Amino acid sequence: MKSVASAQPAAENPLLVEVAGKVARLTINRPDKRNAINDTLLDAMRDFFVAIPEQVRVVIMDGAGGHYSSGLDLAEQSQREPVEVMKHSRGWHELMDRIQFSGVPVVSVLTGAVMGGGLEIATATHVRIAEPSVRFKLPEGKRGIFVGGGATVRVGRILGPDRMTEMMLTGREYGAEEGQALGLSHYLVGEGEGLDKARELAAGIAENASMVNYLIIQSIARINDMSHADGLYAESLSAALSQTGPDAKEGLMAFLEKRKPRFR
Repeated sequence: MKSVASAQPAAENPLLVEVAGKVARLTINRPDKRNAINDTLLDAMRDFFVAIPEQVRVVIMDGAGGHYSSGLDLAEQSQREPVEVMKHSRGWHELMDRIQFSGVPVVSVLTGAVMGGGLEIATATHVRIAEPSVRFKLPEGKRGIFVGGGATVRVGRILGPDRMTEMMLTGREYGAEEGQALGLSHYLVGEGEGLDKARELAAGIAENASMVNYLIIQSIARINDMSHADGLYAESLSAALSQTGPDAKEGLMAFLEKRKPRFR
């Protein structure tokens, strides 16, 4: 596995990166902290999503040591003034937007703790696979703080504001089956099967036309924020972009010739 900073030993690197063909795998690598998130890890993630290798068509994200991420590393948080907290929160928002809107699909393998900031990262990704060990939680309300990494938008949109309010007030934790029923994950697999499932899905996604993957990621979430009329107009623009290029011609020919399409 290749690390983000090759001069750093893998054991000391908070984010490990492995690129194999069209698929990159990012592994949060702080297992002794249940993959709690600090600024060094956030910077490493930002560096990757700012300059995704050109050949990468799909990203897989997982966590080392049995946990996706237990959330913000409170042990490393210094006392901040309100404006500093706001700037830190906005930095999270910028990174979560980069993950969601990079144009490259991101598949998460969810194991163990998916809590707080870890859940915020997970819900910025596009396909979420859960193993039975997964535990979803927003513990901030029990720690005297409010979420700041985008949960009110992304988790709230999945659960609805009423259920998210109850989750934060009570510290409620959802297991794998409840989480899937609520939409926090899309797939539920057996213990230890998440990465294989992610690789299977990533391989299929990588075969899609890159323009269509890009439009799916860029358009659907934004259309959800639009008025009815504006959403339909944006859909027509996306359709026009996708249906007039060489990939559309290849898809039609493949259908007529009863073969798999070979997109660029």
